[in-house]
Amino acid sequence: MAINQQAVAPEIERSTQIMSEMVRAAETLTNLGLAVSVFGSARIKPSSSYYAQSQALGRRLAEAGLAVIAGGGPGIMEAANKGAFEAGGHSVGLHIKVAQEAQANQYLSSQLDFDHFLSRKSTFFQFSVAYIVLPGGFGTLDELFECLTLVQTRRIAPCPIILVGKAFWGGLVDWLRDQLLANGLVDACDPDLFTVEDDLDAVMVQINHHIQKKGLEV
Repeated sequence: MAINQQAVAPEIERSTQIMSEMVRAAETLTNLGLAVSVFGSARIKPSSSYYAQSQALGRRLAEAGLAVIAGGGPGIMEAANKGAFEAGGHSVGLHIKVAQEAQANQYLSSQLDFDHFLSRKSTFFQFSVAYIVLPGGFGTLDELFECLTLVQTRRIAPCPIILVGKAFWGGLVDWLRDQLLANGLVDACDPDLFTVEDDLDAVMVQINHHIQKKGLEV
């Protein structure tokens, strides 16, 4: 059967662009050192307690010698980058232009621009030793479940996946147990792939314990 070259060409071009973005990210961040990815909504305002929490988290990570990787946009992402940047740490923004994230925030020591979500997400998972998820919408949920799937299927090594905000995440956690676990759609151990915390001290303890257990150097 003959192949329609005109139909195939755009997909080849898209695949090439994605690969190019992944290679550029790898070259740029190859000497980044240990990093933690922070996920969360672009819609969270600076007046929100979650913004303050994310900023404090970025600062704590930087003070511990860890780079902070966020989406580079406003909201939770900006807060995490701001905390790390103002503490003198390495603040990375993986920026993609969508309606809520038209401009990158100003608190970046390294900025990578992406046209494709696939290459952007791959970069998060290639360079992080832990993942922290604050309140967010579809994009944040996508990143969270991608991370859980990669750990569940051993495509990335087990690592801390920490949901910050018990009041926000509690309903989702109940649903996962009541529906997925109760119906045998995940293994009994799968809900233990993540933890839910409000206390940033507890978050840092988990991350530091993981780093020490793996014999990694900050």
